[in-house]
Amino acid sequence: MALDQIAADIRKVLETKAFSGSLKFDCGAAGLIVLADGTANTEDRPTDCTLALSEENLVKLLKGKLNPMTALATGKLKLSGNPMVAMSLAKLIG
Repeated sequence: MALDQIAADIRKVLETKAFSGSLKFDCGAAGLIVLADGTANTEDRPTDCTLALSEENLVKLLKGKLNPMTALATGKLKLSGNPMVAMSLAKLIG
């Protein structure tokens, strides 16, 4: 699934669920998705928190098929910045 489509899917969720702060999913060469100001897009900008992971693991994470804590412990997910912002992502997952 392309990151543009994933961002569009996240935008649909953000229409009914609030997310405060700003968060970046950094998928390396595949690109990135930024959640900020009530929307999601693929334009880079500074954020409160960055989650580095593969595009495949991003899809699993957003579908609730990848446990974030397990992903951190096994190195499938790397977090930088404010971990409280990442924790608030749970409202959007699954």
